[in-house]
Parts: sequence; structure tokens; C-alpha cells
Amino acid sequence: MGGVIIPTITFTNARGERVTFTSGAYPYLLQSYEGVGELDADIQSQRAPYQDGSTYIDTLLQNRPLTLRVMIDANNPNTLASMKRHISKVFNPKLGEGLLSFERYGEVYEIQPVADGTPVFLSGPQNSAPTFQKIMINLIAHDPYWKDPQEVSRALKAYEGLFEFPFNFPIELGQEGDSTILENEGSVETPVQINIQGPVKNPRITNRTTGEYLQLNRTLSSDEILHIDTNEQNKRVEIYREGRVIEKAWGYLDDYSDFLMLLVGSNEIAYTADSGTTGAIEAIAWKNRYAGI
Repeated sequence: MGGVIIPTITFTNARGERVTFTSGAYPYLLQSYEGVGELDADIQSQRAPYQDGSTYIDTLLQNRPLTLRVMIDANNPNTLASMKRHISKVFNPKLGEGLLSFERYGEVYEIQPVADGTPVFLSGPQNSAPTFQKIMINLIAHDPYWKDPQEVSRALKAYEGLFEFPFNFPIELGQEGDSTILENEGSVETPVQINIQGPVKNPRITNRTTGEYLQLNRTLSSDEILHIDTNEQNKRVEIYREGRVIEKAWGYLDDYSDFLMLLVGSNEIAYTADSGTTGAIEAIAWKNRYAGI
């Protein structure tokens, strides 16, 4: 690729099986890749009768196609055959979405593609021999955004008290009070996961930067946790008790609630409630997203 540093790419399928490709380590050599930056978009517009041109509405990104061109370099034909089987096993399209990690210049980004067909084992003397094989792997990411591998998390207190939370993402306590500034350092707006520990009555989360809010019209008991995910691909509103879902809570949302997103840059987020005790707390987590890397 003419002096360009080729990254390290690791793909892990839904069964936890993985393979890593890089330019400088055998036996799986990454030769080239496509699709990490460029992406087609669908511009939405409308046109009124007798209107010159049209009125812009929105831009929607298409699925992200990714292509990897790799080579297996083996010591003997038997080893090559085993490695080819491993590649086919890892990139099995029937397994659905996997996780692709892209590391370059010390930065790591992730995306969740599915194999678009089985790997293509290229033919011809320039592409295969008893101890090497060139392969083309095609992937499709239906969520087109690259994400940071680590979630960012903040906690807000509507009422002062100790905080113990059963979910696994890292918690970083913010300044005491009912609001804080959250920084979305990505290139596009990003959805959030919200978890609220009871006891609390009618908890409300407001993005004061956009004016949008989410409110649950229900009292959460001390052993209940409200979980909200605003991702378009995985929207959910659920109440947990003892680590399991006990109730779908869509019907308790206030009629004017919005599924909050964080704008690029600073967002002032507030957490309030009608009443509660010293144990009530809200945690919000997100991953920065990028249209291209």
C-alpha cells in the first residue's frame, strides 16, 4: 500500500473464535482493506409543486461494506489446509454479527459486521500454492458507525447516598448534584444506556442542550432498576429485579418522552425525580461513534 501503515485487524465471531491479520506477523498477513472510511449516503429531500430544486430533509448512511485481502503463509500443505478451515470457520456467515477491531497508530476502533458470504479462496499460481493462499473476505456492517472499544460512563445523583450497581460497565462518579456536562467526542450523535436504581418516583432525565427528556411515570422500589437503551437497533425500556427482567416498561414512559441522543460536543444532562430516598441514583453510558476512520 505504498508506505501506508497497514493496521492490525482482529475479527471475533459470535462463538468467540477469532483471527488476527497484520502486515508484519505470520501466518495471517493483511495485504489490503477497503471500506473503513468511505461510505455511501442517501440524501432525503422533498419537492413541492412548482418548486425549483428541492428541500433537504436528512442524510442517511448506508450499510458499511468492508473488504479484507489477506494471505496465509504456512510451513507445509497440511498446515495450510488447517488454516483455511479455520478462516472459513471464523467467517461463517450463518453465525451473524461478529466484532471487528481495527488498530492503527495506537488507536483502536470497533464495528460489528456479518460475513457477506464465505471467504473467497483465490485461484491461479499468483494466488495459491502448496504453502500459501490469498483470500478475499467480504463483510457488511448494518450499523455503519465505528465505535470506541470502551464505554464512557457517568453517574448523577437525584438524592445523596451510597452507590452500588450490578451492571458491568465502568462507573465514574460525577460531581454531586443533579446535573453534569457529558462530552461526546465522536463525529456523530450517539445513543445512550441509562440505568436508574430505586427507590425513586417518576425519574426524569433531561438533555438541557437539546430540550429532550425521558420520564418514567412509575415508582421504582429499592430492589428495582430501570434500564433504557436508546440505540435504534436495540431500543428497550425494562425493569430489572435481582439481575433479571421482570417487566417491559414502555407503557410507563411519559407521552412526550424522547429517546435521548448525545450531540457532538457538550451536553448538559440533568436527573430529577418527584421523590426518593438516599439510595436513588442514575448512571448513563455511551460509546463515541465515528462515520469514518
